[in-house]
Amino acid sequence: MKPFAPSPDDLAKAADLHNRLLSIDAHVDIPLDFGGGGDDGPGCFDLPKAARGKLSAAALCIHAGPHRTGDAAGRTAGAAEQRRRYDIITGIARDYPDKAAIVLSPDELRQAAADGRFAIILSLQNAEPLAGLDDLDAWHERGVSMLGFNFIGNNSWSDSARPYPYVGGSLSSGGLSPLGKAGVERLNDLGVIIDVAQMSAASLADILALSRVPVVASHAAPRARVDVDRNLSDDELRAIAQAGGVVQVVGFASYLVLRDPQTRVRLTALWQEHGLAAPTRLSDFYSVNDPATAHWDEERFLHFLHEYHVALDLDTPIASVADYVDAIEHVIAVAGIDHVGIGSDFNHGSGVVGWRNVGDNLNVTAELIARGFSEARIAQLWGGNFLRVWQQVLDGARPAGSHPTPMKDS
Repeated sequence: MKPFAPSPDDLAKAADLHNRLLSIDAHVDIPLDFGGGGDDGPGCFDLPKAARGKLSAAALCIHAGPHRTGDAAGRTAGAAEQRRRYDIITGIARDYPDKAAIVLSPDELRQAAADGRFAIILSLQNAEPLAGLDDLDAWHERGVSMLGFNFIGNNSWSDSARPYPYVGGSLSSGGLSPLGKAGVERLNDLGVIIDVAQMSAASLADILALSRVPVVASHAAPRARVDVDRNLSDDELRAIAQAGGVVQVVGFASYLVLRDPQTRVRLTALWQEHGLAAPTRLSDFYSVNDPATAHWDEERFLHFLHEYHVALDLDTPIASVADYVDAIEHVIAVAGIDHVGIGSDFNHGSGVVGWRNVGDNLNVTAELIARGFSEARIAQLWGGNFLRVWQQVLDGARPAGSHPTPMKDS
């Protein structure tokens, strides 16, 4: 882990700069036990922390955890989970209308910032609970501005960077399914940003070939830092940039710095305990891809998953803000400054030393200042590039969609 100690002068400059720029975090998870947006609670995001970190906006994620692809009960459970997160996130704006607003465009985001309100961008991750294209329309009507097909496990729309046979049933189905390909066109027509984070290389290639407008990888890291499929190769970084898109660099320590060899020892023992063939590379332990797991029942899989996360020891710090900015600089070197942004993955990735929650955002900016980044370049990273792509996506929409409306009780 690289040392990180921001100077008081750089922190003061960062605070002054954040008073004048729009800062956007492209991916923040919201836990189901979220205590309330107005409380400075134990999680990584709430309105007091956003104010402390001088964050203008964030894409708050309506995501569903892994459920078996094609399983009706799992799809129902995933849909209910997404509904609960939608209610939690929209409740922030409902309960604190003078402090937060859901925004549907860059112009609305700018207006919210001018009014002193935190701007909430609704983002949805994991399309498996969605039964078809009409569900894309429905989520757009509810205000979703960005949607990613994948989480862990291949699903009925797209292959994942982490196939998880327990979830997806197989290691590959060749990228986007016919439904996923149709979904690209529908999302383009609706003016919804396509989030390509966490999808397989084949699915990413399919989307870049099909999409009429640029895409966003809302929380991704360069594979040059940690060689795992969840991270983007240099060729993939360049391809996203050549299509006009943006890679929002993720603040998840394990994808920025490879964990220590003792982690491999613990994981090897866990694999062997469960009768799985242990991978030869530490990085291959970052996904549970043994085909034998496809036949496990839910209780066994969830028990293994709990032990897996204990063995990973994600709470032990291995990366700092300095390591994070190293990753940003790598993506800039490969893709160009116009195609890089910030996506913390807070409440899932848990941050890095010096950036544990959105209240620590000034530390990231202070490190950028210390490395000689100009104000204009920092403004691009913190939101300018994301806003450019968002506007291009809206401009490329074909139908005149109806104004999004809140989800109605069923």
